[in-house]
Amino acid sequence: MRSIRQKKTNRKSLYTIFTIVACFLFINGFISTPYSEAKSFDSGIKPDSFIELADKVSPSVVNIRTVKIQKGDDRVYNHFFGSPFGNDPRRDFFNRFNKPNRKREHKQRSLGSGFIFDKEGYIVTNNHVVENADKITVKLKNEKEYEAEIIGRDPNTDIALIKIKGAKNLPATKIGSSDKLKVGQWVMAIGSPFGLEHTVTAGIISAKGRVIGTGPYDDFIQTDASINPGNSGGPLLNMKGEVIGINTAIIQGGQGIGFAIPMDLAIGIINQLKDHGDVTRGWIGVTIQDLNEELAEYYNVKEGTLVQDIFPGHPADEAGIKARDIIIEIDGKKIKNSRDLTRIIAEKEIGNKIKVKVIRNGDKKTFKLKVAKREEDRIASGKYSPTHKDELGIKVTNISKEIARRLNITKTEGVVVTGVEENGLGFDAGIQSGDVILEVNRKLIKNVKGYKKVIKKVDKGDPIFLYLWRMNRGFLVVKLTK
Repeated sequence: MRSIRQKKTNRKSLYTIFTIVACFLFINGFISTPYSEAKSFDSGIKPDSFIELADKVSPSVVNIRTVKIQKGDDRVYNHFFGSPFGNDPRRDFFNRFNKPNRKREHKQRSLGSGFIFDKEGYIVTNNHVVENADKITVKLKNEKEYEAEIIGRDPNTDIALIKIKGAKNLPATKIGSSDKLKVGQWVMAIGSPFGLEHTVTAGIISAKGRVIGTGPYDDFIQTDASINPGNSGGPLLNMKGEVIGINTAIIQGGQGIGFAIPMDLAIGIINQLKDHGDVTRGWIGVTIQDLNEELAEYYNVKEGTLVQDIFPGHPADEAGIKARDIIIEIDGKKIKNSRDLTRIIAEKEIGNKIKVKVIRNGDKKTFKLKVAKREEDRIASGKYSPTHKDELGIKVTNISKEIARRLNITKTEGVVVTGVEENGLGFDAGIQSGDVILEVNRKLIKNVKGYKKVIKKVDKGDPIFLYLWRMNRGFLVVKLTK
């Protein structure tokens, strides 16, 4: 009887010792559990090493060299260190040694990055890397070089698709989803900053949905993974090795602040460029603005976008939407601001019928309309030219009946200023948004076409007299030099 009890005691002691040892080994990482094995490398916990990931993805990342015969500075360097992010002391230092002769044509060489989209040789990069390039050379990880041609470009989102000639069975990247990203998640960037090929940097997602003023489709991923000139067009990767963004910009002087185009935004554009060579976006025919605190209080709404004007004969007008309506939903998706509306409509297929919910005079109304094509945004390399910027640094539009009513004017002839570029000629002369330009150098202006025609005929250095009307001021004459 005593021996049986002794055996039980011994077993208990052994069990206790075994448990203590197992716990010690588990805590120190010597024993793995099914949970730890199933834990994703992309779980947000800092990985012990990026070696495996870099080895896996690097063959899909390329170096891009371009040659353009032009005047001026490097367009990739300008993209990072030029306007609108201000002046940079590095530019002065750089130019002190280079001193380019801007009066004569020369070969302008630029560097960028890209990633292989599929094994047939399609490569994704930034538009500013290849725009107007006379020659494009792509260098792979294995040191092989190929010439490439532009398949399509989209300046509005700074995305371009090129194709290298003569290569087969290339190692393509895997495409991931940017919508699933979380702030604080680890990411890795690969590219050629300052020409240093296949440089690997790592960091975290600092923010999502950043608007930095580069265009109407701003929706950037912000990261502190080092991004510099030459990284343009390279991939931003999650810890699974999937491309979740296209590195494209930095804020000058901002240490550790880089921006990437979300892949969920880019993938539709890339597929359109591949299939058609151009990008077609949806359009419903409205001009819109965000609700500030005062407008939100006035209309008693928290979210939405205010319709400023309706284009006659376009989908919104035909459906019955009016100026001062507040759009709050598109096909059940809430609209928080004008950026949401612009993005959602742009992504809709042409001809699709959609439901638009608005608030009018405190009441909710739903309208059905068919999405039209936004012609001015149809852009592709070789087929279409980029949109022309006003030489005076101002944007104008025709005066619709609704605009005339809001400005309290009876005529619809002339053009109304809708935007003034900071530090442009118009800005320096004191031109303001809302000004109605009636004459240029004593010539009557009826519409945008006539306005552009007159401005174009003025020689550089000659004076321009703008006869305009300004609300609460009346008629004014503004003089500037072209």
